[in-house]
Amino acid sequence: MNLTGGVVLFAVLWFLTLFVVILIGQQSQQDAGEIVPGTPAGAPADLRLKGKLIWTTIIAAAIWGVIAAVILGGFVTRADIENLDRLIR
Repeated sequence: MNLTGGVVLFAVLWFLTLFVVILIGQQSQQDAGEIVPGTPAGAPADLRLKGKLIWTTIIAAAIWGVIAAVILGGFVTRADIENLDRLIR
């Protein structure tokens, strides 16, 4: 894995993790009982984005570290991936 591949992998993992983390503990305005005029009732009441972004970065970094260790450690090589269909047959 080169530098560009590592950065792209981290960016993809970060956004996938964000889509999961942003829903954790989410409460709608309707659930909170305070609907702001002009917004839908299902809009978030209190997003707490800063904390979620920090947790997203920590979790994505941990997942990236495991994947990078597997790739750079030689546990899975390109040849293994190319021959994967032979394993299944």
